[in-house]
Amino acid sequence: MRFTSLVIELIRARPRLIVWIAVLLQAAMWLFVALVFYRSPPGSLATLLAFGREYQVGTDLGPPLPIWLADIAYRIAGNHMFGVYVLAELCEIATFVALYHLARAVVGSQQAVLAVLLTMTVLTFSSPALDFGPLVLARPIWTLLLLHSWQIIGQRRGNAWFAWSIEAGLLLLTTPAAILLLSLLAIFAVATADGRRTLRALDPLFALVVVAVLALPYAVWLMRAETLVLPSLPQAADLNARALNAAWLFGGLVLGAAAIPALAFLNSGWFAEKTEEPPIIYRPPVEPLARNFVYFFALAPALGAVLIAGLFGLDGVVGGAGVVLVMAGLAVVVAAGDLIAMRRVRMVRTVWTAAIVAPAVGVVLAVLAMPWTGTGEIATSMPARAISDFFDESFARRTNHRLRAVAGETQLASLIALHSGRPHLFIDADPARTPWMNSAKFNETGGVVVWRASDTAGTPPPEILKRFPGIVPEVPRAFEWLVTGRQQLLRVGWAIVRPKGT
Repeated sequence: MRFTSLVIELIRARPRLIVWIAVLLQAAMWLFVALVFYRSPPGSLATLLAFGREYQVGTDLGPPLPIWLADIAYRIAGNHMFGVYVLAELCEIATFVALYHLARAVVGSQQAVLAVLLTMTVLTFSSPALDFGPLVLARPIWTLLLLHSWQIIGQRRGNAWFAWSIEAGLLLLTTPAAILLLSLLAIFAVATADGRRTLRALDPLFALVVVAVLALPYAVWLMRAETLVLPSLPQAADLNARALNAAWLFGGLVLGAAAIPALAFLNSGWFAEKTEEPPIIYRPPVEPLARNFVYFFALAPALGAVLIAGLFGLDGVVGGAGVVLVMAGLAVVVAAGDLIAMRRVRMVRTVWTAAIVAPAVGVVLAVLAMPWTGTGEIATSMPARAISDFFDESFARRTNHRLRAVAGETQLASLIALHSGRPHLFIDADPARTPWMNSAKFNETGGVVVWRASDTAGTPPPEILKRFPGIVPEVPRAFEWLVTGRQQLLRVGWAIVRPKGT
């Protein structure tokens, strides 16, 4: 009697259940890591929340939608970062569920599971899991946009135009890369007979009206801010450096997707015994239009994003690796054929699990081990709650007023701005970034100025003394890291700017 793995049987019988189990377990894993090992937000998330508190139509952080949503989630959770982490994982879940529905329409429900599982390994290594922002929010919106684009072009479902228009407008409010992504959709529609047939109807015109209405406020802000200017083209002497940068970015994308060829190699027939009859994952034949759709959107966004980033000397792939690689797993499944033999299931399953868990394990090991090596700080180990509580209470005790603004070193000031009182962030080094606050208003309302203390007296850095000439530094406050190890305590120098009239 031939034995078939339970996982294979579940993929055949309950494919949607497998997708939900895998996606929810991954989300639970990252939420556990965040709750246990994160005492401060990752990346620039604290600054994003400080900007979100102001509900500006536009800032130098980009379109407003991710900034607003982060602040809403933070408030709903009672001014706790858990709400933002849940929002990031909901985006992750929505991405894979939408991808499953798209893949099911192309390759059937059984192979759609394989497409989702492969894509999970790509996004795990190539994009942030908890650092909510444009890169995270754009993933589900782009995936939903691809799903409804296929429904419109490939399945001729005119009722998908309304959802498509909403998603296109939201994408424009999420990431500057929306122009590139929407242009690629237009190119595919114009280049295919089915796409041109779809564009002859009136529905695309109504969709454009909805998109324009959604994006109009941000477009007006861009024109008023005079930011609609492309970076300068490279000089001839810079072409080699720009080409090398593009090659590095492309190599990063390939490395992020490295788990897919590794799993394909392990599942190949080279290691299988001749007498083995592996279980088969079946699909109906894929239409040529569907095959072209998958291949185009697996390759064109990645190549276009790398080309633009290399041309203008950008540090990262336009739109983020998680967006441009979201179709990679489905493309591999389409290329694999109508019958996919599942060989060495136990080893493949183990390698897949290791690929999913490895980034989270790396985060935990870094938090626990790096402090003992003295090689650097872990930003997420800063005690954000203790820092914000101390400076809020100190200001209230000294002035009998609620803390309304905080300035100085942006990283520390952003953490203090997370306090339940939500003081305004003032980036005094570049006041144009925070138009809701300026030096005159800061001196009027009062606030706290913070910096990294380099001595026991808490002497402010020269640039801060220049911007706040009258401040009197207080005794620095020392805070413990999550794991102190061999590194010194986090010493924060600070000074109070008293409100006028006190």
